[in-house]
Amino acid sequence: MSENVVHLHKATDSPPDTTVPTVLTVVPEAATVPVPLWVRSARAVKRLAADERTSTVARAVARHGLFVAGGARIVARRTWDGRTAARYERMLRAAEAAGNYEAAMEWEERGQRYRDARHRRRMDLLHSPVEAAKGALVGTGMGIGSLVALGVVLAVATKDVGDVVTPLMAVVEFIRLMVTIVQIVWGPLITIGPFLALLALWAVGANQQAAPAWALPANVRSGEGEPITPSIVVKALRDLGVPALRKAITEMGDAGASMLGPITLAGCGVEVDVTLPSGVSTNEVQNRRRKLAENLTRHEHEVFITIPTAARTVRLWVADSGALDEPIGPSPLVTDTTMTADYAKGRAPWGQDLRGDAAALSLYQRHLLITGLSNQGKTVALRSLALWLALDKSVEFLMGDLKGVGDWKMFDGLANTLIQGPTDEHVIEVTEMVEGAVDEMNRRIQAPPGTVFPPLIVLVDEAQVAFMCPAKDSEKRPYGGARANSRYFMAVRKIHNQGRAVNVLMWQGTQDPTNENLPKLVREGAHTRASLALGTESQARMALGDKAVDGGAAPNLLRPGLDQGTLVLASSGITIPAGQSSITVRTHYINDDDAEAITDRAKALRDGVTTLHAIQRDQERDALKDIFSIFGEASRLRTQDVIKCLSALAADSYGDWSPGDLARVLEGTGAEPHKSDGRMVVVRDRVLNALTNRDTTGSASTD
Repeated sequence: MSENVVHLHKATDSPPDTTVPTVLTVVPEAATVPVPLWVRSARAVKRLAADERTSTVARAVARHGLFVAGGARIVARRTWDGRTAARYERMLRAAEAAGNYEAAMEWEERGQRYRDARHRRRMDLLHSPVEAAKGALVGTGMGIGSLVALGVVLAVATKDVGDVVTPLMAVVEFIRLMVTIVQIVWGPLITIGPFLALLALWAVGANQQAAPAWALPANVRSGEGEPITPSIVVKALRDLGVPALRKAITEMGDAGASMLGPITLAGCGVEVDVTLPSGVSTNEVQNRRRKLAENLTRHEHEVFITIPTAARTVRLWVADSGALDEPIGPSPLVTDTTMTADYAKGRAPWGQDLRGDAAALSLYQRHLLITGLSNQGKTVALRSLALWLALDKSVEFLMGDLKGVGDWKMFDGLANTLIQGPTDEHVIEVTEMVEGAVDEMNRRIQAPPGTVFPPLIVLVDEAQVAFMCPAKDSEKRPYGGARANSRYFMAVRKIHNQGRAVNVLMWQGTQDPTNENLPKLVREGAHTRASLALGTESQARMALGDKAVDGGAAPNLLRPGLDQGTLVLASSGITIPAGQSSITVRTHYINDDDAEAITDRAKALRDGVTTLHAIQRDQERDALKDIFSIFGEASRLRTQDVIKCLSALAADSYGDWSPGDLARVLEGTGAEPHKSDGRMVVVRDRVLNALTNRDTTGSASTD
């Protein structure tokens, strides 16, 4: 019996190699085919032609050659203009094309005077040869006689007869020397003269860049930083796409610049007035702002078009390339720690206009509205005005911040009321704050004529939150909206209508305006209207009004995110160039830390202000304090006037008061009503003393 043996390990012996050996076959290299010479030459020429250095050199050679040709053309044109009446004819056609017939008649008269003078000069040439011959003969005789006389004097002095002809021979010798010099110089001068003439022509052409655009250097072709000249402005207007304008400029020829006023430096750019030809309206130029800017080798935001008072005229302000992207300096509020404010006579340093001049705004008796898209610097711009005004210790603030992120926290301890938050409850508080300002306004209106009251600024930031609030009170009256029963809307309208006269002013900041979140009556009630970047022209009209937009104001053309802090302003409180209805201002940026430092200075000017963070309702009124508050700057008031003002201040508490009630409250305080000039009066200083005594001893009573 046979047994099968099973191996439990793997065999390590390699199987027999049955593969066929690899055979390496070496193929001899084929014979190289020679490349023809003309092919190699063509490739070299192609590489040379495609090289950037070749095009640069070729462009430079062509440019300098064309400078000579262009210079010759310019010199020939100038010579022709100087010898003929072509200049007058050109200006005459330009005036006719522009519809300025008075100027056309003046140029025609000048041309005629030039022709008359030229005719007289030509007629004089008919007699000039004879006159010249006579003059030469007389001059020669007089010259020889003078030299001989001089020789006689010399001979007498030297006692030598030969010296008689010495001066004459000296002149002859001098003439011979001049002839010798000319003979020596003439040959080289004839040789290099043409080259000097070519160099002069080249200089003229290079100065005027008299070469096609393709031959000019790259920086000139791109126009980066190119200065604004009359020819550039005329070409930009010609290529604007207005057929009537192009036709008129073409008919004017090179005198198209007659449309332009002087180009003057204006801050970080230049300014020029353009009188448009007949048949071209100003809005046709305004509506093509982007194309005009590109024709001037500028970005759209670097060109501003406004309408001055002169008819058919547009005013162009063109910034230096990139100048508007550079930041302006810090605010004087930050750099000048001794600065104070004057509400009535001072102006707030808000920023710089496009000319680089300081933009200072008067806030005296002016309601204020600032709007713009979100995150464009509205709050900072509004806050900087409040920071300046806070440096006048007589100014009081009621503030509502309906964003509630702490932008106005530094006014805690400075404002009488500061409400911060975005909810409906905060809107209710702000509405009641504004209604309280209306009550204060009514109290001031009831005061005797001539009474001066301290400024009261009612400031609401993010006011669109209030207008859009859906909450209603217990009587179903909405806090938001723009109806006759809308509480916030009506309170603002009342202050707009009458507050200015008694120094109760409404300041509002809103964003992304619409008819719903910024009602027409509210935005038109502001005396100072400013707008940062907006999205559409219709929003620009809401923010600034039709007059400003029709006059060239275009906050919708500002660049969101890039032009932060730049606003367009329409106000009588700032100096606006004659004929314009608005001005563009780049506002100073004041950060939170600097704002804290400024408010600390403002607090140091005051004795201390207790800031309320909520509206107190249904509290017992302090009659003595209310009596003192109604005096304003008056030293004394009649008892009837005091009662009337108290009733306007709080009708629920004082509406049914009589002179006896007033006497009862003031009894024993030292401020009792007394007779003066036959009338019962109350004296302000006595009421103040009563308040002081009560606070220290508690002796005065309150009702």
